[in-house]
Amino acid sequence: MIFESHVHYDDEAFDEDRDALLRSLAKNGIDLVINVGASIKSCKDTLALIEKYPFVYGAMGVHPSETGALEEEDIQWLKESCALDKVVAVGEIGLDYHWKEPEASTQQKWFRRQLELAREVNLPVIIHSREAAKDTLDIMRDMRAEEVGGVIHCFSYTKETAAQFLGMDYYFGIGGVVTFENAKKLREAVSYIPIEKILLETDGPYLAPVPNRGKRNSSLNLPYIAKEIASIKGIGYDKVLSVTHENAEKLFGIKQ
Repeated sequence: MIFESHVHYDDEAFDEDRDALLRSLAKNGIDLVINVGASIKSCKDTLALIEKYPFVYGAMGVHPSETGALEEEDIQWLKESCALDKVVAVGEIGLDYHWKEPEASTQQKWFRRQLELAREVNLPVIIHSREAAKDTLDIMRDMRAEEVGGVIHCFSYTKETAAQFLGMDYYFGIGGVVTFENAKKLREAVSYIPIEKILLETDGPYLAPVPNRGKRNSSLNLPYIAKEIASIKGIGYDKVLSVTHENAEKLFGIKQ
């Protein structure tokens, strides 16, 4: 079976067939899903999903691109939501310097605050870091994020940067980008990262792998990602599925 560690089934891209798609996952080998919040609204929608579907768990957090309107009262609501049994992480949180807004100082403020939140509620974090490796690492070190634990979602940096996150005992979310022809540095990093530190993810509806690049992404594409990882690391496909499943169960505290 396959553990989908990061997807956004609350996204409007799934409005037309969400229920049918989610109910098709089990027969396609996907038995556990983490639906990840990116805004207060999407966190609320995630709570509805985890209540409706037994195999869907949730993460509560605000993506860096959505932090411009955040207020402390939102953090308090997130804290209350994190007390629910099927909420297993704080995320996705972090830094994204690809876009100019909100400004870096705002993103950094709320990254720190949500790392504090994770410590308060004793949950791991799901970190988004894009074009911001140094500041991400600096803040994580300053906030002693190694004591919190978590995953670097959609890892996109070099193996040298991977080594620094490994030094903090973090996991790495590997998705469809690893199948892209121009993803040489990511494949080098995947070769370097121990399989015991890798999680499978799609980030659906975004970043569909080859051969479906450019189309809507969903958990049904996870086998393409797992096969690419198996090829890169020279190990069996089934081993990739079993070890990454165990990794996610361990990180998110989900027992089958």
